[in-house]
Amino acid sequence: MRSTILRKEVLAPGVFLLTIAAEEIAKKAKAGQFAVLRVDEKGERFPLTITDFDAKAGVIQVVFQKVGTSTSKLAQLGKGDEILNVIGPLGSPTEISRFGRVVCIGGGIGVACLYPVIRCLKSAGNEITSIIGSKSKEFLIFRDKIAKVSDKLLVTTDDGSYGAKGFVTDVLKELLERSVKIDRVFAVGPAIMMKAVAETTRPYSIKTIVSLNSLMMDGTGMCGACRVIVDGERKLTCIDGPEFDAHKVDFDLLLSRLSTYRNEEEVSYKLHK
Repeated sequence: MRSTILRKEVLAPGVFLLTIAAEEIAKKAKAGQFAVLRVDEKGERFPLTITDFDAKAGVIQVVFQKVGTSTSKLAQLGKGDEILNVIGPLGSPTEISRFGRVVCIGGGIGVACLYPVIRCLKSAGNEITSIIGSKSKEFLIFRDKIAKVSDKLLVTTDDGSYGAKGFVTDVLKELLERSVKIDRVFAVGPAIMMKAVAETTRPYSIKTIVSLNSLMMDGTGMCGACRVIVDGERKLTCIDGPEFDAHKVDFDLLLSRLSTYRNEEEVSYKLHK
């Protein structure tokens, strides 16, 4: 269905937040799910995680980074413009329960995707320590929103321009080495970051959940592009996920497949500039 953009915000260079009128999606959306968008009749279908939703107001929010043809088209739209198709919610929602002490880790725009998960985990009675990171202060997003739903917020930047200098895994390692009791870890961000989180928690046997949303394309399982091996079995991220047990994901295969369509994406982007 067509959906109207009610608000557009610039969060960081090339990173935008859209508030979209989507009453039916907002009524059913849960943390961890996504929507599929198509900007115009010639556009491709592409998934974006639902980063917030309000059933009473009938709106959802999505955060995206301008990186290719479709996201560039979306970035050109503003308040009052219509998106041709917005479909959802899709994907399996995050398992929300009272686990105890939970560490939530976000990197880049994955921080925004993590927000509804943290909010729901906090509402379920968990003690939340959030660790978020970006390459610099300029690209740090959702800091205040994450802080409001966390018991403790720790921030890192690659260049040290805000918070601790280093990576989110450096902070996670420090917590583990101090024997801080952690019952579960959730991580959303670049694949290489999620792999590092998984390898950090593996020796401690802490169940770690990751969202493989960056691997998805059409979002319905028809294209098969989001295939991933989990516990030795082939899964489709958009249907079987997007969240999986990090210790069972074949990250080496996942990382190699992220660049599968890079040449085609570059050609498309040049044609539509």
